[in-house]
Amino acid sequence: MSDYKSGSNLEKVLKSGTFAFTGECGPPQGANIDVLKKKAQHLKGCVDAVNVTDNQTAVVRMSSWAASLFLIQEGLEPNYQMVCRDRNRLAMQSDILGAYAHGIRNMLCLSGDHQKFGNHPGSKNVFDIDSMQLINMVKNMRDEGKFQNGQEIDVPPKIFIGAASNPFGDPTEFRPYRLAKKINAGADFIQTQSIYNMDRFRKFMKQVVDMGLHEKCYILAGITPMKSVGMARYMASQVPGMDVPESLIKRLKGAGKGKVAEEGIKFAIEQIEEFKEMEGVAGVHLMAIEWEHRVPEIAERAGMLPRPKID
Repeated sequence: MSDYKSGSNLEKVLKSGTFAFTGECGPPQGANIDVLKKKAQHLKGCVDAVNVTDNQTAVVRMSSWAASLFLIQEGLEPNYQMVCRDRNRLAMQSDILGAYAHGIRNMLCLSGDHQKFGNHPGSKNVFDIDSMQLINMVKNMRDEGKFQNGQEIDVPPKIFIGAASNPFGDPTEFRPYRLAKKINAGADFIQTQSIYNMDRFRKFMKQVVDMGLHEKCYILAGITPMKSVGMARYMASQVPGMDVPESLIKRLKGAGKGKVAEEGIKFAIEQIEEFKEMEGVAGVHLMAIEWEHRVPEIAERAGMLPRPKID
């Protein structure tokens, strides 16, 4: 674990040993900040930090750093996401410095969904560096005070560095080793892909713990509550790297008309309760996609409130 201090609330929570609880907020597909502010009000006081996505699913949205600044104004701590798809290393380092100068203290380093899946499929991707190199670049900027070319930075960005992990991607037996590479590159915390197959995640975490990775990095388990049977089927068949067991789809179907969403929330709460007791899991990352208004209820029912104030 890193021994520097970034001023990040999320970092303080994790270092205190408190079970962390983070949320997510997708910027609008336009310049309407009222949409962002409304989402923010549902999350305020319920989470330790809020992920701000970067043109998620390769669809054009308000920039992640700009949306992050609005969340700071609303009293939330952003976890600023950056993908490698859209920028070269000059632009990335420039944006990192700007984000830090404006008070952003957490950053999640991602490769990014390929543009062919989004609303500008003909656009050119960049991928000048990959997520592993991005993690290491941010670490060197922070710890060594140097740009990637070796030039010194006058005021280094003291960023709490995050990365993503998908326990269910193929080949699955390689996933803990890829996680280890991200930790070695400089990741301080990890947020996983949405988890539905609990048996497979338990096996993944056992391997992670056996390798001692949980002692080098904070791991937050990803949860996305199911809203409908249709959503479950779509995620099972159309979203790469997602594992939705048939047993969960049957459970949702069996809930009856008008009760599927409640059953989805019940399953999410059961997951949180298990993750609290699971060795190696330091917190939960709740991705309530366009369902931010249900976050306070989920947090309350899962016993995650009140969130700690750590100096």
